[in-house]
Amino acid sequence: MCPVGGPIDRFTPMSPTDAANATDDSRPMSTGDLAALYDDMAERYARWDWANRLFSGPLRKRAFADASGRVLDVACGTGTNFRYLPATAQIVGVDLSAEMVAAARAELDRLRRGGTVYRMDAQKLEFPDDSFDTVVSALSTCTFPDPVAAVGEMARVCRPDGRVLLLEHGRSDVELLGRLQDWRADAHYEAHGCRWTQEPLAHFEATDLTVVDHAESFLGMVTVIEARPA
Repeated sequence: MCPVGGPIDRFTPMSPTDAANATDDSRPMSTGDLAALYDDMAERYARWDWANRLFSGPLRKRAFADASGRVLDVACGTGTNFRYLPATAQIVGVDLSAEMVAAARAELDRLRRGGTVYRMDAQKLEFPDDSFDTVVSALSTCTFPDPVAAVGEMARVCRPDGRVLLLEHGRSDVELLGRLQDWRADAHYEAHGCRWTQEPLAHFEATDLTVVDHAESFLGMVTVIEARPA
């Protein structure tokens, strides 16, 4: 059982940096907006999880296969990452969406894995400092209203000798493809709450994490990141 209690049902207003992290022309989404959006999408995500695994499974395995100890999966969604965590990992998942949390709990049961999943805001994690040996997250910083705050929270709850492992996506370094992403950025954000032209490594600059390794693939659109507390 979680040492600090379970689900939350409150959402905080956006921080002053929210607007800067959203697309220029779209209304920035609050945590409440995102919770409602992903509640609506949870069933679809669960139904198409096989396709998600087909595309991103090798990348998730590469990013998370050596996670160890007590592992926090931030913005765990339907629990897609769980199958790629070692059998010895003690899994704790959090997500903003109640429907995603329910799907993630069902995935733990289906995999016959122990663990717990809570409804929680990644920007205000309800865990004490230094609670986890490893913090993981996949394709999530693009959705947080304040990604720097969320990454800062990952740093806070990670033990000093632990690791933060992320699988993220962003703007392609192939300019023609990057411009296509720019063109569709507002519509994509409005439909999915996703800033797909973000720069994932930039979120670490104002946190207590040091990026010790990263690797890009898919024309620079996908980045696997390993960071450690500074």
